Amino acid sequence: MKKFSVSLSNIIKEFSLEILVAGADHNTINIEVADLNRPGLQLSGFFDYFDSDRIQIIGKSESSFLESFSDDQIAQRIDDLMSRKPPAVIISRSLEPPAAMLDCARKYNIPLLRTPDATSGFISRLNSYLNIHLAPRITRHGVLVEVYGEGILLLGESGVGKSETAIELIKRGHRLIADDAVEIRKVSSKTLVGSSPENIRHFIELRGIGIINARRIFGMGAVKTTEKIDMVINLEPWENQKIYDRMGLEQETTEILGISISSTTIPVKPGRNLAVIIEVAAMNNRQKKMGYNAAQELLQRLSMDDEALAQNAHDNWESYN
Repeated sequence: MKKFSVSLSNIIKEFSLEILVAGADHNTINIEVADLNRPGLQLSGFFDYFDSDRIQIIGKSESSFLESFSDDQIAQRIDDLMSRKPPAVIISRSLEPPAAMLDCARKYNIPLLRTPDATSGFISRLNSYLNIHLAPRITRHGVLVEVYGEGILLLGESGVGKSETAIELIKRGHRLIADDAVEIRKVSSKTLVGSSPENIRHFIELRGIGIINARRIFGMGAVKTTEKIDMVINLEPWENQKIYDRMGLEQETTEILGISISSTTIPVKPGRNLAVIIEVAAMNNRQKKMGYNAAQELLQRLSMDDEALAQNAHDNWESYN
């Protein structure tokens, strides 16, 4: 799988870091791992399993630990750390670094940076930032919208009505994240986040009209930059001979980047209000995540098992057709 990186200059800009020692050109330093390291063990001399590709964070604990040594010992311990050439060292809480740290940063050409933020909070924010920007990703043809707080990924063949449905959802107060190309990132073992490529962000293609800018027409409240993907809806032309799920007893899933996402298939034909159907699908998906399933409640009321209820629904469908 392709590895991604983020330049140190982007991190400095994003977190407004103060540059104490510039070191190498920040645009040429690329961070490729999301893990961070507080080098307490390394400052005590233990370098087994040390990953030199991680950004090093110096907090109050590490700073206080160094103050317990003589100047020569401080210089030696910092030199041992800096000689491994980590991509950057960041000092939290606006702490003053010892002179030896400034000297070693210049000696080994390592950027030495500083933030006023508390150590734990800064590590959490930086780790989240790196997890998003370094996450494995793919691009899928589809539309991503936020409906009642649920991220809904609409998939289907070109011309099935994905963009038109997105416009109707926007008019009903929901938000567009991406049209045509959805960039999906795996930000954790259970979470997928979708966004639009920057060059086509907020644009929608409507056959017969052309390209429109949803943000310009509907306002800032109609768009969003990123959204977690909670559900996949496959839109397909209605087939009279195909049996569609009428009860919702079986939980369908779609696998993306190794993560299974709840999904459903909605047949499209003239007269069906897809926007309303998708709104209901979003609310129903949220209810299921909270432990409520309407089909299961109906089973209990009718004192029927899954197989009997499914057969009854199938018999009704056969008689109708």
